[in-house]
Amino acid sequence: MKSKAEDLNYTAWIIRLNAGEMIAFEWLYNTYKHQLASNLLKLVKASDIAEDILHDVFVKVWENRTKIDPERSFEGYLYRIAANMVADFYRKISKDRNYQQYLVNIQETVYQHIDELLENKYRRELIDKALTELPPKCRTVFQLCKIEGRSYEEVSDLLQISPNTISNHLNRANKKILLFLQNPVNLPYFLLLLWTK
Repeated sequence: MKSKAEDLNYTAWIIRLNAGEMIAFEWLYNTYKHQLASNLLKLVKASDIAEDILHDVFVKVWENRTKIDPERSFEGYLYRIAANMVADFYRKISKDRNYQQYLVNIQETVYQHIDELLENKYRRELIDKALTELPPKCRTVFQLCKIEGRSYEEVSDLLQISPNTISNHLNRANKKILLFLQNPVNLPYFLLLLWTK
């Protein structure tokens, strides 16, 4: 958390940016570029694409410099722009056949985020929405194993099904949740959750 003195310092830089001072722009760029680039790389999984988006974010900052409110969080402003640009990027590539392989390549990374999403009650809302898309038995197995943390043996005894069937239900659930998360309609919500990670 920034101290009051640091907040005043950031406010002064934003005011100077509002006035069009290039030195203020460079200071803000150098202050935020590494953290923002790191977050972008986690989301797009390609350094050249992350760099392009980072560049576009700061171009937008410069173009809108007079509209930036010095009293509001500049960091929040940056991340909102970046999240919108990443969502636009995924919307565009979801329609382009040349990028289909790219989406397949990052599918495994998105799968890893399913377990991470379950750890936070706010992020659980997205998973809960995805769970409504599952067949009832599949949803029950996923909830018992992944959400409640029960073992295959416990679930097997409880539902009177084999551990192999449980594994099949979990695989089906994971695939359907991945499809749900990769749907461009749900992408902005998923990206917002990743930014708050």
